[in-house]
Amino acid sequence: MKVIITENYAEMSQKAAEIIIEIVKNNPNAVLGLATGSSPIGTYQNMIKDHQENGTSYKNVSSVNLDEYVSLTADHDQSYAYFMRTNLFDHIDIDQKNTNLPNGVASDLQAECDRYNKLLETLVPDVQVLGLGSNGHIGFNEPNTPFDAVTHPVKLTENTIKDNSRLFNSIDEVPRQALSMGIKNIMQAKSILMVVSGKNKAEAVKGMVQGKITPELPASVLQLHPFVTIVCDKDAASLL
Repeated sequence: MKVIITENYAEMSQKAAEIIIEIVKNNPNAVLGLATGSSPIGTYQNMIKDHQENGTSYKNVSSVNLDEYVSLTADHDQSYAYFMRTNLFDHIDIDQKNTNLPNGVASDLQAECDRYNKLLETLVPDVQVLGLGSNGHIGFNEPNTPFDAVTHPVKLTENTIKDNSRLFNSIDEVPRQALSMGIKNIMQAKSILMVVSGKNKAEAVKGMVQGKITPELPASVLQLHPFVTIVCDKDAASLL
């Protein structure tokens, strides 16, 4: 597990983008595992800037996303499909037919999870981008999710619903379920890149890097992966 400590969020985002850009330059057909949330936005902005200024091409790249809300259509402004288009896909030359997210409005959620698991067998990420929840969750894999879980429907915790309500008009609009890659899917990526910033994540970072490996802190499983890079600002790393 390699830990890179940066001064701030801006430097963290730049460093993480450089790692992804290097992978794409070395392998124009790379598969990128992508994440949503506030943590990777700066990384995506740096990728867009590099694409516009240096011409790094994504035209043969495929992507798979960690998760999607249940009940939100792809054009809903809080769906993760919409997030990915507005924060990355619309600004680079990726073929959007090669971008993949779970379908949160599928009529049969278990069948959709099965489809996505099958897809992940053929599209194994060269790098999987992750954020980190303050309780150590990765994707929507909350504490005590089994390490062998694959893509599955998740009932969101009250805490997650409350955290996400700032993005909606009211807490009542926040979906109660999501579809998420499981921990086993995440661990199958060839490499993992986590971006973390803020003092509120420091406890989770310490447990992930130095604590015991336990489902109580899902991110601690990353100690078992051979190629993990954590890029965090000094606030997030303050307890290391």
